[in-house]
Amino acid sequence: MCGITGKISAQGVSRELIESMAAALSHRGPDEAGTYIDRGAGLGHRRLSVIDLSHGRQPIANEDETLWIVFNGEIYNYQDLRSDLVERGHKFRTDTDTEVILHLYEEYGPSCLKYLRGMFAFAIWDSKREQLFAARDHLGQKPFFYVHQSGELLFGSEIKALVVADPSLAEIDLESLDQYLTLRVIASPRSMFRRIRKLPPAHYLLFDANGMTIERYWDLEYEPKLKGSDQELLEELEDRLIDCLRLHMVADVPVGAYMSGGLDSTLIVAMLCEHGLANQLQTFSMGLPYRQFDEAPYARMVAEHYGTRHHEEVVTPSLIDALPQLVWHLDEPSDPLAICQFLISEMARKHVKVVLGGDGGDELFGGYDRYYGNRYTDYYAMVPYAVRRFAFGPALRLLPDGGWYKSKSHQLKWMHRLSFDQGGRRYAKSLGYFFFGGPIRNRFYGAEMEKLVDGFDAEASIREPFDRVIANDVVDRMLYADTQVRLPDHPVMILDRTTMAHGLEARAPFMDHRFAEFAALLPSRMKVRGRCTRFIQRRLAEKYLPRPVLERPKQGFQSALPYMLKEEYRFLFGLFLSQSQLARDEILCQQPIDELLQEHLAGKSDHGNRLWLLLNSEVWYRMKIQGEGVEELSALIGESARKAKVA
Repeated sequence: MCGITGKISAQGVSRELIESMAAALSHRGPDEAGTYIDRGAGLGHRRLSVIDLSHGRQPIANEDETLWIVFNGEIYNYQDLRSDLVERGHKFRTDTDTEVILHLYEEYGPSCLKYLRGMFAFAIWDSKREQLFAARDHLGQKPFFYVHQSGELLFGSEIKALVVADPSLAEIDLESLDQYLTLRVIASPRSMFRRIRKLPPAHYLLFDANGMTIERYWDLEYEPKLKGSDQELLEELEDRLIDCLRLHMVADVPVGAYMSGGLDSTLIVAMLCEHGLANQLQTFSMGLPYRQFDEAPYARMVAEHYGTRHHEEVVTPSLIDALPQLVWHLDEPSDPLAICQFLISEMARKHVKVVLGGDGGDELFGGYDRYYGNRYTDYYAMVPYAVRRFAFGPALRLLPDGGWYKSKSHQLKWMHRLSFDQGGRRYAKSLGYFFFGGPIRNRFYGAEMEKLVDGFDAEASIREPFDRVIANDVVDRMLYADTQVRLPDHPVMILDRTTMAHGLEARAPFMDHRFAEFAALLPSRMKVRGRCTRFIQRRLAEKYLPRPVLERPKQGFQSALPYMLKEEYRFLFGLFLSQSQLARDEILCQQPIDELLQEHLAGKSDHGNRLWLLLNSEVWYRMKIQGEGVEELSALIGESARKAKVA
């Protein structure tokens, strides 16, 4: 796991520039640094050594040094690929998976991607053709940002490396801000910076003197469905997951595992131990001093059952301490999940360089209540329009809005509002219900925002994949939209940045693309049955996990934060939103922000999600666009907190 960066320019590239870009990514690769400079290209690399610790320094060249590569990620089947390449006459200087990619490209060109099984973002400079070939893995586990302008290409693992090369890139993209406020996600190829783009998952990029082309090389398919009984499909799922876990344990350093106490991570740990795939596995969980939301006892139960070397710390997260640092590492606004992931990554890095986690399980097997909620909305939509609009609608408006956002009141209002749409339009609105979609949007946008986002459809990023995929069941359509957008650009983005902030590599066995292909073809009955989510995964877990772990309700890593950090939330909302710089610059409007804050603080409505989006956008804007530093913002927060007696 590493940080990569580079520049391609006919005008030449300076070593100092590449070194400064790579230095901005030093947290991703604290072990080594390397650069390569050609007459029209420069490649930079920061290394976290995991495989071939002594000889894996990058950039790496082929035999005649006409091809050079920088690579971030892990190729889990690299040993099998290497054996085949040796038989074909390729000579290796290292034992790394990086060099395998290079020779595979030498042998097959862009078609090399169909042989790779892993997570990756890499760039290969072909000095003979004066061409760059870059690619991002199938489900977007590893990031790749780029800027194409004036016949030049800049690229890097994180946005901050590009801004170091060209500070003028620090321009806000207002359409991306609209998308973030609407959906809490910034979908590829957009970023919050106007000229900086993300290479979408499962795409490759070719750049030379003739310009740039971007092509998709892989996609999930949901039809035709697999045949077989429930038991036969369950047994095949188990075999395939064991194979994934075996591959994900390949490393020359110790590999640990996160264990939140939820279904995904505990199942991974249980299967690793049960099948002898890990010796003295180290596991990591974070306890919270809020009993209702503390998952640590369930993680401890599994650790004791399987005899792992378990590490557990009880922590009280603090946004006052962490918010500026989080925004700096993420480069884009996000959500409270980031602080939990940041803290447990810091803990795990004290013991290991690599951890396995359960990311992707929800999006493969249907783990969110919205999946069956959208089905229930179909039934509710059968009620005549007039009855819903003029009878049920007014009655629902009488229900209080002040409770938890997942209260029965909000669930009923959610279903009612969605019943007036269908297809991809409905699903997009279901994701943005608690944010700034719909009529509420226009109240908050200032003159600059209205002018630039007029006609922009923030929900199209969800609607288009939902409507595009060939699938007969609405659950599969929702899952596909999530794997294309929400998964890579929200939880996986957070996982990458918060682990790499500490020089820690995170691996997600459920996101192995071969395993994802199998899961996509499972009949929908094996994913969502009535109100039972992840049906087949739960059936598999019955074989491995204690019953209390199986029977506990789905919780989410960050569920406790609004309760634990209630006073911090109030303080930060007031500090940054009462005098919004986004409002000062006519991007947002101050008065509706004030009204939203007052309603929330008075308990009239639960606007916690919306206020969090505004807070993150505000801090990001001050730091990344206006240039306020981490230290400056931390000092402002700390001093104000002391005066307010919050810290």
